[in-house]
Amino acid sequence: TGTAAKHFGLHTDMDRGDGRTKYMLEGEGVGSVFVIDGNTGNIHVTKALDREEKDEYRLTATATDRETGRALEPSSEFIIRVQDINDNPPIFPDEPYVAVVPEMANIGTSITRVTATDADDPTYGNSARLVYGILQGQDLFSVDPQTGILRTAVPDMDRETQDEYLVVLQAKDMGGHLGGLTGTTTVTVKLSDVNDNPPHFRRSAWSFSVSELAAPGVEVGRLTATDPDLGENAQLEFTILDAEEADIFNVTGRAREAVILLDYEMCNSYTFSVEVANPVVDPRFIRKGPFKDQATVRVMILNADEPPRFSQAVYHLDVSENCPPICAVGRVHAVDPDTGQSSNIRYSIDPQSDPEALFRIASDKGFISAVVELDREQEQWHNISVIATQRGMTDRAAVGPLERRGDTDSYFTQWRANGGFFCKNLNISVHFPPFSCLPSRQPKSCVKGCGCHRDTGPE
Repeated sequence: TGTAAKHFGLHTDMDRGDGRTKYMLEGEGVGSVFVIDGNTGNIHVTKALDREEKDEYRLTATATDRETGRALEPSSEFIIRVQDINDNPPIFPDEPYVAVVPEMANIGTSITRVTATDADDPTYGNSARLVYGILQGQDLFSVDPQTGILRTAVPDMDRETQDEYLVVLQAKDMGGHLGGLTGTTTVTVKLSDVNDNPPHFRRSAWSFSVSELAAPGVEVGRLTATDPDLGENAQLEFTILDAEEADIFNVTGRAREAVILLDYEMCNSYTFSVEVANPVVDPRFIRKGPFKDQATVRVMILNADEPPRFSQAVYHLDVSENCPPICAVGRVHAVDPDTGQSSNIRYSIDPQSDPEALFRIASDKGFISAVVELDREQEQWHNISVIATQRGMTDRAAVGPLERRGDTDSYFTQWRANGGFFCKNLNISVHFPPFSCLPSRQPKSCVKGCGCHRDTGPE
């Protein structure tokens, strides 16, 4: 780049110095950038020239006779080239930069490459020869001075401690020497997650309680675990380690919680271990493991006042047909499951199941009696519901159908229990000589919700 008032001259041998020679100039920039002294042939530059705007000018000079206007010699063409000086600093056209590198990456791991440009002439001197360096972040990163490749300089950058860094890079021309111009850019380096942290329970011991009446599948409690990693690296799997308790409790993982579910209970407390683990482990960080943790869980089964339970699943009772009132049919028996005692149990017959009041039951002992003579020819089936009551809680037994069967004069009574709610069908049969078929009749008065069924008794 030149400066204003610089000049150079043209001269022809035909100029005798008598003032008859006139110099003229034509071409790029004549009048605005270049002017010529018509008497001397000196060419003046009127303003600073910027090589980066225009690096050369093509001009034509002519010397003529002032009186005749004829050219004293053929016109001359020449080129004015603008010589470069270092007047442009480096720039980073793609800034700002954002790059990602895994945490705990090895020293020298490539992160990204920055590129600066310099508008000065790369073929002339060192004005456009660039060297890269770090102004901020040099304790953690390095940059190749020639290529601009940014690399890690330490092996233990931990995302959980700091997940983002701002690095300031510089490009300096003149080969990095004193007096060179500089340009800067920033690189935001983000650390991506790797599985370098094992999970941990928030507590090493947990205590829960649940009622002994809790239904299977009820939630007992929740365990929480932490893992500072992200995404797949933070996935958790929960496992009950004790085989016996694993049959009693289920554990399901929800986010970072383990939900303990009761399957069934047989004793008043359970103590077992639960493990949390990462299903995906990075072998590079096995040394930081194990990638699992354990906690102790104690579950107390709280005593609840349970309803009475009948003692047998099946009862067989015999009575003779036409037995005169009061005729003993049989006995049912229930106990208080909390104490194992039966002294506090009271029995009754649901009047809706025995509207004709054919039967009665001893409220304290459970003995069932027929208060009328039972005649098979009049009615083949009878269904009654027996209610066992204890301190405001009840259980029912459905006493069921009377039918003809066999060759003896006897009644057969059968009681069945279904789950915790007892539906017992009392089948009373008058035994006469065999016949080909029995009438099919659905019992009418079995307690709603029980699985009532017709049962003809044992063969």
